[in-house]
Amino acid sequence: MISTTPKNEYVTDTMGLVLRLERRKMGSKAKALFQSADDGKAVIHIPGFVFAEILYLSERNRIQATLQDVSSLLAKTPTYRQVPLTFEIVQVAANLRSIPELHDRLIAATSVTLNLSLISNDPLIAQSSNVECIW
Repeated sequence: MISTTPKNEYVTDTMGLVLRLERRKMGSKAKALFQSADDGKAVIHIPGFVFAEILYLSERNRIQATLQDVSSLLAKTPTYRQVPLTFEIVQVAANLRSIPELHDRLIAATSVTLNLSLISNDPLIAQSSNVECIW
């Protein structure tokens, strides 16, 4: 498990960002981290694959958040930052076999690559010894 870094930087998974965009209920620690980013006191990194998941879920009417909502957040709040999917992240994901779903592995691998905690309530990711989850 990685240790929490003092940089006040975090990575978010898809549901964390969706809940933030839709202003829905989430864990108190996660909510406080998003509020810190909104206030300019923390940085939240968004893995590239999160954008693809939001597109997919939005198109199927499974969430209300849209890519336009994400675009607006990125434009108005510089403490939310994009993290492109890189070959290095995919290589790290290849070693996270305890996380069965590929998209979850890629998001977790982003967290591991950046050596940052992941804002997530996904129990399968939380069970991984490679990722520290905050919710």
